[in-house]
Amino acid sequence: MAWLLRDGDVLATADVAAGLAQRSKGLLGRAGYDGAMVLPHTRSVHTVGMRFSIDVAFCNKEMVVVGVTTLRPWRVSALRRGCRSVVEAEAGSFERWGLKAGDKLELRG
Repeated sequence: MAWLLRDGDVLATADVAAGLAQRSKGLLGRAGYDGAMVLPHTRSVHTVGMRFSIDVAFCNKEMVVVGVTTLRPWRVSALRRGCRSVVEAEAGSFERWGLKAGDKLELRG
């Protein structure tokens, strides 16, 4: 487990999906999720088969957020140009964290 930070402030605990199988699964199979799931080497996500909506942050190689969206279940995001990783959280999390495009994120731990 790691910590997701912005400007040195902890936003959430974070799980990092290490391989293709973990990236493909993401938050599937869960009834809800506290924290953030980081999917390296990812430019698009889906919520096919998910039970809840998610907030999605698309990040460039420096972990700067280049775009955010919320996906309801059974949706697919478009490929995001310049995106190198994705951060997923339960819908409403980004609003609580004040996360927006232009924020620089960091993983520690």
